[in-house]
Amino acid sequence: MNAKRWVAVVVAIALFLFSGLTAGLTRKEATENQRTSLNGLLYGSNELSETVLEQGSSDDKIARIQIEGTISSGTSGSLFSGESYDHESVLKQIALIKENTDVKALLLEVNSPGGGVYESAELARALQDLQQEKKIPIYVSMKNMAASGGYYISAHADKIFATNETVTGSIGVIMSNLNYSGLLEKLGIDDATVKSGALKDMGSATRPETKEEVQVLQAYIDSAYNRFVTIVSEGRGMSVPEVKEVADGRIYDGKQALDAGLVDAIGFPDEALAALRKEHGLEKAQFVQYSLDSTGFANTWLGSKLAQLQGLQPSESSQINSLLKSIGTSEAPKAMYYYGGE
Repeated sequence: MNAKRWVAVVVAIALFLFSGLTAGLTRKEATENQRTSLNGLLYGSNELSETVLEQGSSDDKIARIQIEGTISSGTSGSLFSGESYDHESVLKQIALIKENTDVKALLLEVNSPGGGVYESAELARALQDLQQEKKIPIYVSMKNMAASGGYYISAHADKIFATNETVTGSIGVIMSNLNYSGLLEKLGIDDATVKSGALKDMGSATRPETKEEVQVLQAYIDSAYNRFVTIVSEGRGMSVPEVKEVADGRIYDGKQALDAGLVDAIGFPDEALAALRKEHGLEKAQFVQYSLDSTGFANTWLGSKLAQLQGLQPSESSQINSLLKSIGTSEAPKAMYYYGGE
C-alpha cells in the first residue's frame, strides 16, 4: 500500500471511531433524558414552583411559608395533624424568597409543637437573615399550636398573631429519658458497659444516674434555655428577667399570650394577611406560595402504597420510627425545644 492509501485507512478508522463515540454519547444522553422524564413522571420535578393564592400585582408579592409538624431534619409527620414538615424544603423556600426581588413581605403560618434545638435555631437564623438582609416585614400567624420551638422561630417576627384557641408558650428545653435499671435488677440483668470515662454513657437507661451526670446534663439544658430566653428577649423587646417570668415551660392560649407580651394581636391567618397588606401598603400585592413539585405518580396515594409494597418507600410505621429517632430515644436522649404535652 502506498502512502495515500495508508492515510485513507487512518482517516476511515478515525471517522469510524468518532461516529461510534458520537452514537454512544447520543444513546447516553437519550438514556439520561428518559431517566429524567421517568423520574419526573414518578416523583415530579422536585423543584420549587410558585402557586398564586390570591391574584394581584406580580411586581409586589407577599409570600407564605407554612410550618406544619415537628421541626426536625428530613421529613417528619406531626403528631397532632396530618401534615408533615420538610426542613430542607422550608430552607429552600426562604432562600428563594430572599433572591426574588418581587417579594415584599412574608406571612409565616406556624402549626408546630417545636422540635430539635439545632433545627429550630437554624430555621430561626434563616428567617432573621431574610428579615435583615431583604428588609421585608415578617408576620406570624399561629394556628392551633406554636409552642416551644414553634415560638422560638416566631419570636423575631415584626408582628405575631394568635387565635384565642392557639396553644403557645412552652418556652424551655426538655431532654426526655427513661431509666429501667430497677427493672433490670429485678430480672437479674447487669449493665456490662465498658467506657473510657465516667460520663461517657450519660443518660444510660440501664443503670442509675449519678449526681455528677445530673449536674452536667442540667448545665447543658440551662445553656440551651438561656439561648431561647435571649431569642425571645431580643425579638419581643423584653428584658431577660421579664422573659424568665413567663418562660417556665407553661403553655398559654392566645389571650394569655397577648397579656404576657408574647403575641401582638388576636386573629386568624386571613386577618394577619389583611393587617400585613394594610400596614405595609401591599393591598394590591399578589399572595403566593413556593412548594416542591411532587405531582408524580409515586406521590399519589396509590403510588405510595405500591412503593411501600415494593419496599421502595417507607411505611407509616417506619416514618414514625424515623420521627422518634429525630426527637431522641432512651438510648440517645436529645435536647428539644418541644412541647410534649399533646
